[in-house]
Amino acid sequence: MKRGTALPERLAALREAMDAARGRIDSQVEDRIDAVLSRVDGRLAFSGDVTVVALAGATGSGKSSLFNALSGTSLAEPGVRRPTTAVAMAAVFGEDQSRLLDWLDVPRRNLLPDSTGLSGLILLDLPDHDSTQRSHREVVDRLVELVDQFVWVVDPQKYADAALHDRYLRPLAAHADVMVVVLNQVDRVAPPQRAVMVADLRRLLDAEGLEGARLLAVSAATGEGLGELRTELAALIAGKQAAARRLAGDVAAAAEALAPQLGQAEVDGVPGRRADHLNRTLAVAAGVPVVVEAVRGSWRRRGGLATGWPVVAWLARFRPDPLRRLHLDLGRGKRKAIEPGSVNRTSLPVAHGVAKARVDSAVRALATETAEGLPRGWQDAVLAAARSEEAVLPDHLDRAVATTDLGTRRGTGWWTVVRVLQWLILAATLAGAAWLLVNLLLVSYLALPPLPVPKVGNLGLPTVLVLGGVVAGILVALLSRVGVEVGARTHAARVERELTRAIAEVTSTYVIGPVYEELGRRKRAREALKRAR
Repeated sequence: MKRGTALPERLAALREAMDAARGRIDSQVEDRIDAVLSRVDGRLAFSGDVTVVALAGATGSGKSSLFNALSGTSLAEPGVRRPTTAVAMAAVFGEDQSRLLDWLDVPRRNLLPDSTGLSGLILLDLPDHDSTQRSHREVVDRLVELVDQFVWVVDPQKYADAALHDRYLRPLAAHADVMVVVLNQVDRVAPPQRAVMVADLRRLLDAEGLEGARLLAVSAATGEGLGELRTELAALIAGKQAAARRLAGDVAAAAEALAPQLGQAEVDGVPGRRADHLNRTLAVAAGVPVVVEAVRGSWRRRGGLATGWPVVAWLARFRPDPLRRLHLDLGRGKRKAIEPGSVNRTSLPVAHGVAKARVDSAVRALATETAEGLPRGWQDAVLAAARSEEAVLPDHLDRAVATTDLGTRRGTGWWTVVRVLQWLILAATLAGAAWLLVNLLLVSYLALPPLPVPKVGNLGLPTVLVLGGVVAGILVALLSRVGVEVGARTHAARVERELTRAIAEVTSTYVIGPVYEELGRRKRAREALKRAR
């Protein structure tokens, strides 16, 4: 695909990548790419039929003489006579391009008649890039960022000048296909030496990644090579692709600058063992072990009240229910939704000190391992995402515990059967005791014959009822206690699983979820960058 192809799509992709990566990459890189986006948008607002070519060079390179020779004018005064050197000058071939020149901020402009075959060209004569005046260099640096095509003018004495190569040519390697390097003043060099110079300059350019840059040998004084340069410019104008190619180069360079900021590491997501460790840590911080123990104690208390020997079981009512002390409802069935403000806080102790430090350590470890291999900015962003709900996480955990169905009414049907049995046994015991008491009153105080007493073996039925009732009541209570204990442990294990699941939901929503959102941003940025590149 040609570099100018689908430029709007590539530009949109680069902007999408930047929107996703913003705040997570080096601020200087971010500023440079934003500047590129702004420049490209600005240039695209103008017609691509107009080509802006800048003549740039060092003092004494003959740049102004070359400007005059190409424009067929004497607008640029060469050497020490040159006025207002801090300001670029434009020669506009064809129609007036004031709006574009205003955007370029080139105040000195000259509209030339279309008699040179260069209609559609704006030729800029820039100040000397090696000027001792900082303002001159600033003009060059600004316009180098904006023009469509570069013509770098060098002379036989300073064509290898490090200032030119290090400051301009090498950094602009991505724009080699919109660059022409002109070795001027070749009329002052003998032909054998000229060939050596051209070959040496070609070697330097190739070594700097400028293989695509055209190299011409010209003489503004004698006109040698000017025809070839003018033909190059005419072909450039006719192709109407210089602006698109330059902008495509800008987009490509910006994309290359962004790539290291996104990193090459493939992140599979949050490691499962880290998520499990965080769940366990949050469960402890949320008081899940306390709730589980309270469920076990509450089950034992209520089971004892329901199935114990009624004569002594009622004493358990004076012991507080562990769940009620935690403000956890005993009568809920279906689990409620976890919504802020929907439930009251429990009386579970708030995590602090060691527990809080362990939670912070677990969150940090999860984020660190998840973002391993990513650039520092993304590592920081992943950690910030993992901790984004840190301030309200305790409330979410407490709400998860408070709204979890503890199922305290499940599996208690047999308690009713035992309770009825215990009361029947107690009734039989009381009936036997009453029978014995009535006979005692009749015989001892009223001198009346006792009520008939059937025999069960060697014992009377009332005695059997009393003794059997006491033994049966205690025996049923003891057997029931075993069942209650088994139920307490089974129920506590089930509640622990339910609470762990609720805590995992909080972890997923308020810690792991934001981490995946951050990883998704990086993925979107990388996918967009691929399209931009």
